[in-house]
Amino acid sequence: MDEGERRNGPEQGESGEPVGAERAGGTGIRDVRAGDAEGGDAGDFELARPGEGGGSAAGAGGTGADADFTLPEPQPRAQPQLQHPSDPQSDPERPKPLHDPDAYSTPPYGRPGPWAPAPPVQHPAGAALAPDPADTAVAAPGPAFPAEPPAVSGPASASELPAAPASASESFAAPASGSEPLAAPGPASPSDPPAPPADPWHRYDPWAKAAAGPLQQAGAGVVSDVQRRRRVRRGLVGGALLLALVSGLAGGVVGAQLERNGGIGAVELPQSSAAPSGRAPDSVAGIAARALPSVVTLHVTGSAESGTGTGFVLDTQGHILTNNHVVQPAGGDGAITVVFNGGQTATAEVVGRDSGYDLAVVRVTGVKGLTPLPLGNSDDVQVGDPVVAIGAPFDLEGTVTSGIISAKERPITAGGDGADASDVSYVDALQTDAPINPGNSGGPLLDRRGRVIGINSAIRSAGAGTGTDTGQAGSIGLGFAIPVNQGKRVAEELINTGRATHPVIGITLDMGWSGDGARVGTAADGDASPVTPGGPGARAGLRAGDVITEVDGQRVHSGEELIVRTRAHRPGDRLELTVERDGAQRTLSLVLGSSK
Repeated sequence: MDEGERRNGPEQGESGEPVGAERAGGTGIRDVRAGDAEGGDAGDFELARPGEGGGSAAGAGGTGADADFTLPEPQPRAQPQLQHPSDPQSDPERPKPLHDPDAYSTPPYGRPGPWAPAPPVQHPAGAALAPDPADTAVAAPGPAFPAEPPAVSGPASASELPAAPASASESFAAPASGSEPLAAPGPASPSDPPAPPADPWHRYDPWAKAAAGPLQQAGAGVVSDVQRRRRVRRGLVGGALLLALVSGLAGGVVGAQLERNGGIGAVELPQSSAAPSGRAPDSVAGIAARALPSVVTLHVTGSAESGTGTGFVLDTQGHILTNNHVVQPAGGDGAITVVFNGGQTATAEVVGRDSGYDLAVVRVTGVKGLTPLPLGNSDDVQVGDPVVAIGAPFDLEGTVTSGIISAKERPITAGGDGADASDVSYVDALQTDAPINPGNSGGPLLDRRGRVIGINSAIRSAGAGTGTDTGQAGSIGLGFAIPVNQGKRVAEELINTGRATHPVIGITLDMGWSGDGARVGTAADGDASPVTPGGPGARAGLRAGDVITEVDGQRVHSGEELIVRTRAHRPGDRLELTVERDGAQRTLSLVLGSSK
């Protein structure tokens, strides 16, 4: 059977005889009447109605290829004939379909439209249901039809028409040519899987047995692999963030507890690693490291008193320079013990001392490996230069302090405890803010190169004026040191001769003068002349009552300052003096003499 015959079978009557024919390619049943002899198409043909003897088809304008054929005789019972709603000869009493013809071949049924009959439905028991005699014959379901039926050039021959099925039940199970036959439904075998339907539109059967296999969700609810991977990534990222948050909170709580309670177990404090032992040579540590082996502590005991002071090594022969007021308690029968930085001790004896300069030299014997301190030049010192002081304040030997030079050429007097004031010291001192306390006397004042520029001698105390540091007052940042240039000259004289020479002008000063400057005494002050005859002052032209206001251009305000300025020079040095006499000023040139 060809494609057209397989799609649309002939209508069946109660006796199984065909009652009409359908054009090839149509999905519904179309009743075609005899066309107009003059206007009919070549491919139109006429079917006989029930009760008529037969029909013939002839194309009014057909060709010689058109063939005549005769249909079988219909049954005596007349069947209702389906007609297209647009047919003008349709029965007026026949009910019209609910919908108009579908000109667009809307699926699933295709042409001519929604009014076409639905596919047959079978009972699950497997028995084919006989069609209602009042219904029209229904064509067996088949594959989807094309949008437009193929053109028919002429009436088909009798041999091409489909044969009538044996019974009415066969119309529901007519096999299609070239495809699997449509088997009648019946009880399925438990072991055989259900066969898929041949018709793609015949997919749903409410009585069909459920297909074997797992149930699954269909449509948009099924999660794809991409969505699943995205969900997994979101879960991992969210879990990581949550873990980080919880870890941070837990760490903060634990850290706070450890900080409050001091940790768990024994406490071990952090400590930096060991630093290099070396220091820069011009640092305080570097200066102290080089100078301490040459600094000594002196313990002096006498019949009436005792004391502690400091000194430093001058040469390898054992000479040590210190202050006169340090060794003074020993007297003529006392003892002086020298303690070196390494702890060695030795007994010392006085070589010479001078109360006017407050300097003394002692010597130790039998000591080897002595390292003398290098001496600097106090004339090169500038205000603000850094300095380091070493001594034994309050018997604390080897104490190092640091500061700067606060001032130069400070005229100070120290001592004067004796009845004749023969122990008064006149010092043109260096002022420093390096802490100097009792016990630092005689110790070195070093510059940044470790050279001695002064000998610590006096301090200014808050309650006791200026004096030697033998008192118990502490430092207030006003310390004074004898310039090393003056100390060097005096030390050399004490070592060589046992005495120190003093430069003199050869005049007697009026120490009670309250005016500005240093006044030369008058004859009324005594029988002796205030100007020594033949002395340096007399040769320069000084007279009694003259007031000296300047020395080498520097102003002097008292007799003590004039002595200090004079003691700062050596005997034989020339001075330029500015003198006021009878209200007039004059300049005198004077060469210093020497006195022991």
